[in-house]
Amino acid sequence: MTLEYATLTVDGLYPDSPGRETQDAYLVATRFAGDPDLHLFAVFDGHGACGAACSGFARDALPRLLLLAAEDDAAGGGGSLLATDPAGAFRAAMVGVNEEMHAAPAVDDSMSGTTAVAALVAGGALHVANVGDSRAVAGVWRDGRVAAEELSWDQTPFRADERARVKACGARVMSVEQVEGVRDPDAEGWLADEGDPPRVWARDGLYPGTAFTRSLGDLAAEGVGVIADPEVKTVEITPAHLFFVVASDGVFEFLSSQEVVDMVAMHQDPRDACAAIAAESYKLWLEHENRTDDITIIIVHIRDAQNSGPAGSDKENSSSTGAPIALHTVQPELPVFVPSEASHLNGVAAAELRRPSSSGSPSERRLSCVTPSPTHPLLEGGKALEASRSTQIDIAISQPVEAWHPREGGNKLERAVSC
Repeated sequence: MTLEYATLTVDGLYPDSPGRETQDAYLVATRFAGDPDLHLFAVFDGHGACGAACSGFARDALPRLLLLAAEDDAAGGGGSLLATDPAGAFRAAMVGVNEEMHAAPAVDDSMSGTTAVAALVAGGALHVANVGDSRAVAGVWRDGRVAAEELSWDQTPFRADERARVKACGARVMSVEQVEGVRDPDAEGWLADEGDPPRVWARDGLYPGTAFTRSLGDLAAEGVGVIADPEVKTVEITPAHLFFVVASDGVFEFLSSQEVVDMVAMHQDPRDACAAIAAESYKLWLEHENRTDDITIIIVHIRDAQNSGPAGSDKENSSSTGAPIALHTVQPELPVFVPSEASHLNGVAAAELRRPSSSGSPSERRLSCVTPSPTHPLLEGGKALEASRSTQIDIAISQPVEAWHPREGGNKLERAVSC
C-alpha cells in the first residue's frame, strides 16, 4: 500500500482584521514513532483571541503525548498502546494536551481553544479521533460510485446527544438570536444553513458561546460540559477505500462531505483536489459572508502495489483514470503564499524519521501545495483554481523520507532529508 498526500492551508480573509494571524495548524508525521506502518495526519482549528497559540500548542503536544502513551504502556509489559488500544491512546493524549494547555503560562486558553481531528494509519487500519467540528471523511468505491464515509462526527449542539449532555452540565443552548430575544429561547428547530447556530452558554452569563461541544482548551467552557474527550472511530482499509480527507470546518461550512469527496474523486493528483476544494470553499464563503474562514486540507490517496491509481480505480466507471501521476516541479510564475504551518514533526518523531526505513515499509510520495494569498487579484473573478494550479511548486519523492518543518525565527521553510 502506498500513501500519497497533499496539504494546503489558506489564510482566512478578514477585512476588519487585515493583520489577523491564521489560527489553523496541521501535522503530518510519517513513520510515526519509528514504525514504518504508522502515519499520523491531523488538523487543528483554533478559535478565540489566542486561537493560534492554542492550535500550535496542540499540534506540538499531541504527537509527543501519543508517543508517551505508547512508551508507558510498553514499559509496563503491555505492548504499545497505539497497537493494542489506539482509541485509548488517543483519549489519553488529547486529555493530556488539554491539561497541559491549561497549565501552560504562554497560552491563555480561558476563552480560547482549538478543535482537533487526527487520523492514524496503522497498517491496514485507520483510526480517527475527533474533538470539535473539524472533520475526516473517506472516499469509498460503492455501488458504482465514490461515496463519502464519515470518519468523524461533528460535536456541536445540533446533535441531540451532545445538546443533552451539555444541558445536563448546566449549559443553556441557544443561538445569538435567541439570546437577544429575537427568537423563542425554548425553540430547538435550528437549521444548519439558516441564521446563527445553536451555542453553549453558561446559566448565569453570556459566555462562552461556543458553537461546538468538545474542544481542547476553552477552560471557561468546561464548567458547562465542553470537554476534551475525543470520539474515536476505527475502520479497516479495504481495496474500496480510495482516499481520505482531514480538514478544518472552513471547508465543511458550505460543502458537504459528499461534495468534498466528489471533488477529490475528480482529480488524479491530490494537489489539484486541494486547490479545487479551497477555491470552491473560498467562493462559497464570499457568497454568504463578507469574510472567509481559515482553510486547511490534507488529502491522502491510498494506492495499492499493483495499480498507480487509487486502490479500486481500475473498476468500471471509476472517476480516476488510473494513469501514472507525473511527478515534476512547476516553477511559479506568480507571487505565492507559503503557509506558516508546514508538515510539522515534533522533535521525537523527527529524530525517529532519520532512521533508515525498513525494507518492507510502505512507500510514500509527498506533494505539497503552495497557493496565492487569498487577497491576490487572481482570486477574483472565479480564477482561484487556475491561480492555485499555476503556482504549485513543491513536489518531493519521499525515498528517502523528506519532511518539511518551520525554521525557527521565521516563516521560511526548511527541508530536512533523511537518507
